[in-house]
Amino acid sequence: MPAHTVAGPVRPIRPRTRTAASIVSLGALLATSLTALTAAPASAAETLLSQGRTATASSTEGAGFPASAAVDGDPGTRWASQWSDGQWIQVDLGRTATVSRIVLNWEAAHATAYDIQLSDNGTDWRTVKSVTGSDGGTDEIAVSGTGRHVRLQGVTRAGGYGLSLWEFKVYGEEGGTPPQGGGAVRVTGSQGNWQLTVGGQPYTVKGVTWGPAVADAGRYMPDVKSLGVNTIRTWGTDGSTKPLLDAAAAQGIRVMNGFWLQPGGGPGSGGCANYVTDTTYKTNMLNEFAKWVQEYKSHPATLMWNVGNESVLGLQNCYSGTELEAQRNAYTSFVNDVAKKIHTIDPDHPVTSTDAWTGAWPYYKRNAPDLDLYSMNAYGDMCGVREDWEQGGYTKPYLITETGPAGEWETPKDANGVADEPTDVQKAEGYTRAWNCVTGHRGVALGATVFHYGTEHDFGGVWFNLLPDGLKRLSYYALKKAYTGSTAGDNTPPVISNMTVTPSGSAPAGGEFTIRADVRDPDGDAVTTKVFLSGNYANGDKRLLETPHRRNADGSLTVTAPEKLGVWKVYVQAEDGRGNAGIETKSMKVVAPPVAGTNLAQGRTTTASSFQASYGDCPCPAGNATDGNPNTRWASDWADPQWIQVDLGSVRAFSRLQLVWDPAYARAYEVQVSDDGQNWRTIHTQTAGNGDIDTIEAAATARHVRLHLTARGTGWGYSLHEFGVYS
Repeated sequence: MPAHTVAGPVRPIRPRTRTAASIVSLGALLATSLTALTAAPASAAETLLSQGRTATASSTEGAGFPASAAVDGDPGTRWASQWSDGQWIQVDLGRTATVSRIVLNWEAAHATAYDIQLSDNGTDWRTVKSVTGSDGGTDEIAVSGTGRHVRLQGVTRAGGYGLSLWEFKVYGEEGGTPPQGGGAVRVTGSQGNWQLTVGGQPYTVKGVTWGPAVADAGRYMPDVKSLGVNTIRTWGTDGSTKPLLDAAAAQGIRVMNGFWLQPGGGPGSGGCANYVTDTTYKTNMLNEFAKWVQEYKSHPATLMWNVGNESVLGLQNCYSGTELEAQRNAYTSFVNDVAKKIHTIDPDHPVTSTDAWTGAWPYYKRNAPDLDLYSMNAYGDMCGVREDWEQGGYTKPYLITETGPAGEWETPKDANGVADEPTDVQKAEGYTRAWNCVTGHRGVALGATVFHYGTEHDFGGVWFNLLPDGLKRLSYYALKKAYTGSTAGDNTPPVISNMTVTPSGSAPAGGEFTIRADVRDPDGDAVTTKVFLSGNYANGDKRLLETPHRRNADGSLTVTAPEKLGVWKVYVQAEDGRGNAGIETKSMKVVAPPVAGTNLAQGRTTTASSFQASYGDCPCPAGNATDGNPNTRWASDWADPQWIQVDLGSVRAFSRLQLVWDPAYARAYEVQVSDDGQNWRTIHTQTAGNGDIDTIEAAATARHVRLHLTARGTGWGYSLHEFGVYS
């Protein structure tokens, strides 16, 4: 049945429009000149500056009430905050302007006291008007000042709800200039006492790696800023990069512009360039990178250039022995050529190169002296980077360009033989521990861009993303606390603990299994529970598919298992309705459902039209399908038609068959029987097979049973783990 949701209270909406004279009480007007509210008639040059600009807020009541709704020009949408004092909303005008008037169209949940503040940089604020005694409706406020950022800082609320605005309008005169670069970026200092500076000011990288589409940069960048992030890392830079840079600059965020080189991404990724002999590839890459350095070197968001990602490690997937050594030396020498080229074009931004193995650093030390600093991707063993740096005698500082909780390659295997994914609590602790490792290596580690500000809601997204499907995890708040020092006032996600799946190692295909988990919401919010399944380990499908479930009297959940055999991931997702989610996962092994009776085919003589002698895990002879071992299989040639048959030894009566398919399955086939192995009669026909387990009710009496396979479901042949015939 569908997930159960508990609805929250509904507030009345009472839109009102007030004249300036009715906005506050007479006593409030007389109390201080700072609290006076007067309507300012528009001057000839006055312009609505805020509409469509980037707006951010201290919080939202939920995904349907974003800060952007207050500056979209639509009187039917609104921003709504969490239910506490001290909430704020601010808008970035894009450039410095002279502000003359603020118009606030309040929803019923309004502030009785608030400040209007201006800022040039989004960090340092000055109050230009204080308001007390407001009773909502429409407030028109005359102000005088200049700034790029305008903020409404709530002080007290009118009731028990938060703050809510239909529209936040800022009027004034356009002027000023777009954001500027802020000066050169340098690696300064000496051995063990380095520092990154921007425009001569100290700069510690507090970053995230970027996941959303570039087209959505303006939508997500205010949230990135609210995390305390000052830097975004990318892996590629080209003509599509500019909107991301522009959106980052609008929030005062810098970008580490990446350049991709083969074989990027570690073992098994990205192709195999030959850095010893392929001068054409190297020349093309050098020219391509130079083009985009020239294009973006003066962009105010540019922080530095990052050449390559995990390629020294990844070359082991392409070469071995002495050739691997030669390629690693040639690759790092080419990185140095790129660094020198970038420095001739752009002397004001450093150049680095990322790998995922500190064993790469000796190659950089030997072959890439023109790099300004090194970079490393490290997860579970983050603090080990410091130890390796100290033991390696290196003379350059480093950045961590990816880090977070322990990855799939680092965690122990569970009872089903797959990586045991950390819990939400453990992942949050992983981000905290990683940041402590970075800040603990003072004067050498210059900061980090953690993995990953992404929204994908799939196998990898749930493992690493801070906000899969836009829902904020415990890790999101752990990172915010690391970067800003506080999450006070934030509404945080539900916490799931003690999750179990029963049976975890023998769930029958198409049968039921049970999930138990303790769900606690620290803020007392009503929680909606969803169940998802991922077939990543069973069939390579990394998607999370929402699955109906039944809630039992004891709070457990009953779910129907997939038909496809193999190990599946089961996810419990608890949402609080305020944009947060807790997600926990355990593995479950789906096995063939038991069949009543005796398997007459097991151990009997089995023959086939063909079999694979030496492909993958083969040889895969016909007898593998009747040996009673679910881990062995018969596999045919890659052609139609094929057949497999079993001799039951004598004429026997049976009532059903069970076919356990490998991914190479039959879309169409016939079940045939014979008494003499020569003359066959058909007792069952399948024309729409899907590769799941086929349990066939087909009663017959015969000595020989054959599958006549006429249409494959894949480009491979036919393959069966088990061919059972049951009395």
